[in-house]
Amino acid sequence: MARLEHYRILGGLGSPYSMKMRAIMRYRRLPYVWIQINDSHDEERAQVKPAVIPVIQYPDGSYHNDSTPMIYDLEARHPDDRGIVPHEVGDAFLAYLLEDMADEWGTKLMFHYRWFLERDQVRMSEWLAYDRAMGGGFAGIKQFADFFRSRQVGRMALVGCTRQNAPVIEESARRLAAIFEAHVLERPFLFGSRPSLAEFGWYGQFSQLIVDPTPNDLLREIAPFTVRWLMHLDDASGVDGSWRKPDEALAPAVEKLLAFAGEVYFPFLEANARALRAGEETFTVELLGKPYTQGAFKYQARCLESLRRAYADLPPAVRPRIDAMLSKAGVLGFLTASQPA
Repeated sequence: MARLEHYRILGGLGSPYSMKMRAIMRYRRLPYVWIQINDSHDEERAQVKPAVIPVIQYPDGSYHNDSTPMIYDLEARHPDDRGIVPHEVGDAFLAYLLEDMADEWGTKLMFHYRWFLERDQVRMSEWLAYDRAMGGGFAGIKQFADFFRSRQVGRMALVGCTRQNAPVIEESARRLAAIFEAHVLERPFLFGSRPSLAEFGWYGQFSQLIVDPTPNDLLREIAPFTVRWLMHLDDASGVDGSWRKPDEALAPAVEKLLAFAGEVYFPFLEANARALRAGEETFTVELLGKPYTQGAFKYQARCLESLRRAYADLPPAVRPRIDAMLSKAGVLGFLTASQPA
């Protein structure tokens, strides 16, 4: 297999994980080419399972996907000063937790707003169809847009983006937007003067919210500086910063995001894991004082397992600080539960 001189990102502007990985590549100054996928890339996408984007071809010719494993793989392959995993192991764990929440809960915001209202369904299905076609006339674009719109709307109940769940998801969006708006007005990053995987995880999801019509209107109203912060994070290749020193306080947003995790994300993960253990196809859990129902997913149960393993692997020396934060946020009990997910 011939060696390449760069990475190849097979992705799309409408994919939060594609945008996340592109922003990481830019910040890390890793050589890459961006390839907007179309039907001609189906054979390459089939090199990984499941064939979800982005699919990244490494310089050695191999194909990879799933953004979080790729982040850590790139850290190992390029162990320089522009890594995105904090050097202090406690902060590294917290950044991983916040990134995982972005990937698994934050994506519900993106999916809900994109496919809930007809206004967004029409605009985004046509734009996403155009991304694949890049011409060929409106008739062909519209045909694929209608097909794709129907498929995505049909998946909404499976991933929890239903009319019943809309109040929980939309309140989540407002709470998270408020946390980030207060944060970015004071400082740009969570763990020092450089971005971590946590920022890039949330960037990926919010990169879609500031494009889709309805959430774009919302965020420009309630979190205008977060919108601008996202535009800066899209290409942070010029940022030269450092991780926080031991005597420097974490950004207050870290504790606020952990509190959100304790109130919403971990109850969701545990309810999903409990349903899988019981052999149930769906589950209902109370979040933000309202019922939330969706299908049970094995992948999200593995996320909970991974978070518990990462917590268990923390060195004893960092436990007092991390445990105090996790306990205050209502997260610690979910990570130390003896019942396996």
